[in-house]
Amino acid sequence: MTVSAEVRPPKQRTRRNLELFLLLPSLAVVALADFLVSVSPVGSSVEDRSWITHVAVMGALALGMNISLRIWAKYADPFILPIVVAINGIGLAMIHRLDLGHATPTTVATNQLIYTGLGMACAVILLWTIRDHRILRPFTYIWLAASAALLIMPLIPGLGQTINGAKIWIRIGPFGIQPGEFAKITLALFFASYLGSKRDLILLAGKKIGPIQLPRVRDMAPMLVAWLAALAVLVLQKDLGSAILFFGLFMVMIYVATGRVSWIAIGLAFIAAGGALAMLFVSHVQARVNVWLNVFDPEIYNRAYGGSRQVAQGLFALANGGIFGTGIGEGQPNSVSLANSDMIYTALGEELGLVGLAAIVMLYLLLFSRGLRAAIGARDGFGKLLAIGLSFTLCLQLFVVTAGVLRVMPLTGLTTPFLSAGGSSLLANWILVALLLLISHNARRPATGGSALSTEDEGAIERRLRVQEASALDATPEQALPRPSAARTEGGLA
Repeated sequence: MTVSAEVRPPKQRTRRNLELFLLLPSLAVVALADFLVSVSPVGSSVEDRSWITHVAVMGALALGMNISLRIWAKYADPFILPIVVAINGIGLAMIHRLDLGHATPTTVATNQLIYTGLGMACAVILLWTIRDHRILRPFTYIWLAASAALLIMPLIPGLGQTINGAKIWIRIGPFGIQPGEFAKITLALFFASYLGSKRDLILLAGKKIGPIQLPRVRDMAPMLVAWLAALAVLVLQKDLGSAILFFGLFMVMIYVATGRVSWIAIGLAFIAAGGALAMLFVSHVQARVNVWLNVFDPEIYNRAYGGSRQVAQGLFALANGGIFGTGIGEGQPNSVSLANSDMIYTALGEELGLVGLAAIVMLYLLLFSRGLRAAIGARDGFGKLLAIGLSFTLCLQLFVVTAGVLRVMPLTGLTTPFLSAGGSSLLANWILVALLLLISHNARRPATGGSALSTEDEGAIERRLRVQEASALDATPEQALPRPSAARTEGGLA
């Protein structure tokens, strides 16, 4: 008689200790960068010692995030937090260096540190309140309405504020907020929720013309509304960068959901139409393109407003940095306007050189790869789409900024995530990181527990979404479309 032993699945490691270990080199990089600022010519001239405070606060905040993840998302990816802390800290050190480089030292770095703390606090609150990203899935049209409201806010008289020709800010008392930074998150939530529930209808319903399966108008109407909102941002707010970001998010998420190259063609057609309309009727876009094509034209370079001096000085700064850079405190990054926000990439390039910029880009690529890893591991289509959308948003934003300062495309005014000075950008990006951590946590956690949604709740959500799809087809729930196989979706998201 033999007694069969119970087979138990291997225990999943939380890897929070690995995260804590990786935070040490991240904070070491931050400490080294800020220390070099303090002993550089600009720092030693004022006997700067604030780098100790910066490093201590960043270390305390990072430890607080690690403890919060141990409590509410213990299976989250252990590499995301150290990477983001390193990028955020490098940006803080460069902003500190730029503060000291002014004739009268400014305190932008102190504000950046405060907003970093607020951003991490928002991330912790989200981890505590949400627990499971799937809770966000049923609110499809709430995310669409929130996106529309955030994009409209800067156009409201008395609330909106025009800075450098773009209407992308609102003023609430002494605080300035850029709602578009948060709109990229709500739009990603909308696309993930809508495509996750309507994917079958988009793939199988509607007419087929040649190799292209066209969806029904009512199924694509919300997507068209989102595309028109992005176009409105370009036309009414004169914000080329956000429009490119929203267009790109639209294209990548619908392609990932359907797996059909034909949607890339449709998306490119939308972008071409929007770009043509902008070039014909939007003077702000025309001016940006003119500056891009004629950077070194003396007439355009010497314009008091809307000239190419900023772009040209940024190129000179990068050229001055060369391969290894001038060294921290040895360059002249303050000669470029908005060096601590829009043009911080050129400031880093001048003093850290090509090698330093390559290291920073590698950190972003590692962050992007960890976001894709979370998407691959996610057990639900909503989580897969959301993780891909959020990761792509960071990657595209970095690409647009880099291409703008290198004159590959017109300068757009987007901020570099976690590097550039700006409270709205930091708050939004830390919330974005918290969502990625939640998705990775639910992807790795054991299936027997740790979820904020019970099996019955998950089933109820799925049944409700299926009923909505069946209603859209004027059919009963039993007649709803079956889930297409991978072969039928041409490699689309299962």
